[in-house]
Amino acid sequence: MNLQREIQNYQPENEQERADRELMLRFMADNPDYLDRANRIAHFTASIWTVNREYTRTLMVYHNIYDSWSWIGGHADGVEDLRSVALRELKEETGVGKAVLVTPEIFSLEILTVDGHVKRGAYVSSHLHMNVTYLAEADDTEALAVNRAENQAVKWWSFEDAVRVPREQWMTAHIYQKLNDKVRRRIR
Repeated sequence: MNLQREIQNYQPENEQERADRELMLRFMADNPDYLDRANRIAHFTASIWTVNREYTRTLMVYHNIYDSWSWIGGHADGVEDLRSVALRELKEETGVGKAVLVTPEIFSLEILTVDGHVKRGAYVSSHLHMNVTYLAEADDTEALAVNRAENQAVKWWSFEDAVRVPREQWMTAHIYQKLNDKVRRRIR
């Protein structure tokens, strides 16, 4: 599937998604390197909101760079199939290898700011993540594994706690709450 077409066909849920979708499409048209983090202004990433089979909990990691509980995701690094990127990141960051996408469709879109930070001993300037989120389902009894290079802990949280425990208030109010609300609407 063509990522640009998928984003064009995505039906935004709110003003944030509408605005971000338009900026993503413009960015893709103007920047042929949109999938590569060598574009230090902005590049595409994939996240995965992973829920248990009962749709009562979500899986999060305690992210080293953000020093906060966070969703799971990573850089496209040239790969247009962001579904595979999201699933790969889920396995790498949590050890969960048997998750399945609830749907192959995009679950959410968001443009995220990333503050400057040090990664692997090198400074990374502030930039934007053009993020595409997918929804996955996993067995919450599957063994979890911490990837020390990326995070300090992996844990299943209730939807209520998933917006309570992160330190990044903007993310909890505008992204995690939105994702939880979308999941709840799916199961009604």
